[in-house]
Amino acid sequence: MPPRDISLRRTGVGFLEVAALIAAIAFAMLVLILTLPILRLRHTVDATTRMINELNDRTGPLLGDVNTTVRNVNVTLEQVQTSLDGVNLQLAKVDTMTSHAQNISANVANLVTVVSAAAANPLVKVAAFGYGVRKAASARRHAETEREVRDTIKAQRRAARRGNQ
Repeated sequence: MPPRDISLRRTGVGFLEVAALIAAIAFAMLVLILTLPILRLRHTVDATTRMINELNDRTGPLLGDVNTTVRNVNVTLEQVQTSLDGVNLQLAKVDTMTSHAQNISANVANLVTVVSAAAANPLVKVAAFGYGVRKAASARRHAETEREVRDTIKAQRRAARRGNQ
C-alpha cells in the first residue's frame, strides 16, 4: 500500500464522536437543570440549620427549668412522705385506742349482763311467788264454790228423795 498523504485525508466526524458530543451536551444540560433545585435545597438546609440552632438556644434554659422543677417536686414528695409517715403513726395509735375501746365496751356489756341477771333473779322469784299466790287463791275460791255447788246439789237430791218417799 502506498503511503497516503495526511493532508488528503478526510476530516469527517465519526458516529462515536457525535454520540460523545451529544452525551456531553446532555450532561451539561442536566447539570444546568439540577443547579436550580440544588440551590433551593441549599437554602432549605440553611433555614433548617438556623431553626436547629435557635431550638438549641431555647432548649438549654428550658432544660434548666425542668431540672429545677424536678428538684422541687422531689423535695415536695419527701415532705409528703414524711407527712404520710406521721399519719400512719397516728393511725396506729388510733387503732390501739379503738381496740381498747372495744375491750371496754365488751367488759361493760358483760357487767350489764351480770347485773341484770342478779337483779332479775329476785324479781323473777317475786313474780313467781305472786303468781303462785294468785293461783292458789283462785284455786281455793274455785274449790269453795265447787263445794257449795256440791252441797247444794246434795241437799236438793236429799230433799227430792224425801219428797218422793
